[in-house]
Amino acid sequence: MSDANIVLSNGKMNRAVIIGGGIGGLLTAKVVSNYYKEVLIVDRDDFPEKPENRSGIPQGYQPHRLTPRGKMIIEGFFPGLSEELLEKGAALTQNKVYRFTNPYGILSMPNSERDLMCSRALLEWGIRQRIKENTNIQFVSKHIVNGLQTSPDQMTVTGIHVKERGQSRRQKVIPADMVIDTSGRQSKLTNWLQELGNKIPAPDVLKVSLGYSTRHYKIPADLDKKWALIHVEGRPIYRENTGIFAMIENNSAEMLIWNAGGNYPSTDAVEYEQAVADLADPIIKKVWENIDPITPPKGYRIKELFRNRFEKMNRWPSGLLVLGDALCNFDPIYGQGMTMAAIEVEVLETCMQNQQINPRLNFERSVLQKFQEEIEPVWWLNCVADLSRPGVEYVGEPLKGVSFCTEIL
Repeated sequence: MSDANIVLSNGKMNRAVIIGGGIGGLLTAKVVSNYYKEVLIVDRDDFPEKPENRSGIPQGYQPHRLTPRGKMIIEGFFPGLSEELLEKGAALTQNKVYRFTNPYGILSMPNSERDLMCSRALLEWGIRQRIKENTNIQFVSKHIVNGLQTSPDQMTVTGIHVKERGQSRRQKVIPADMVIDTSGRQSKLTNWLQELGNKIPAPDVLKVSLGYSTRHYKIPADLDKKWALIHVEGRPIYRENTGIFAMIENNSAEMLIWNAGGNYPSTDAVEYEQAVADLADPIIKKVWENIDPITPPKGYRIKELFRNRFEKMNRWPSGLLVLGDALCNFDPIYGQGMTMAAIEVEVLETCMQNQQINPRLNFERSVLQKFQEEIEPVWWLNCVADLSRPGVEYVGEPLKGVSFCTEIL
């Protein structure tokens, strides 16, 4: 699909390499496997055989949610996945109560849809099991990507430089017709492009200094049958925490305490439980009478959220794409990250279909531009919501209407 191989667009290309084996990488591999004879998913971790958090996903313990659109896209790629996750213990939320509390009142309603909740570890594992069914997709685990291999004029990416983790620490080049970076906010793509002599446009940055603390609990059957989620919104002007209590899987639930502007929730067990007790919803106290913690609180902090503007570069190498958090990352509290990755993969699929029918030059740049069209409204909403909190700042291209909307919210 790169410019250098445009004449082959009516047939399958040889190899695509996906950097990062998270959910965005797995979805990307699913789509590009229809256009490449071989797809390699390269990741620093050794993938677990069971649903477990990976060291390469430091935020994996924290809650992860999909919006309805994200669920539709993933179910479209993997029909029947939801039912498989339910069989593995995911919590069915049908006929259970969603309760939302904010300074203006309480909204409590049952969910009529056949929906589910689960941990990121279970969702990723379920998708990975499906991916393993594709014979032209292979996992290259325990390898660190150190840079890009290019043509002599540096205008085409032809592979990646990797180093094996472990005793050997062997280095090699993995050739590729297409390299797609889905490695998340830890991506080194900006550095790699600069090493090739490229000038990188300044990203849009939301300085949030946000923090999470999450704890898992064992819950009795009566609670599991009643509740799906309890969301208690804190008042930003008073720097109050927001809390979200949600079912996950196998009769367990998670409680997340969240704040921004440098007001980090504690990971000390006593202080954490006090923060839960201080949430402005009396139902929390009743729920807490019947549950037992099964893990200590675990924290995760993010200094900045960024939106890379690679589409504005004077030149962009053919044979290279980037999506997901490596391109733009959002405040995880709003549950947009995985959905946006799914949307971008859906866009990529459409672009690849069109490229086969009507091959054009600058394919990769046009894909990046279409990604940005999807990112724009979501990034704007994210900024509006977070800028209402004291201590949050924005640096980047002017955002129209944000000041007005922040005041209204």
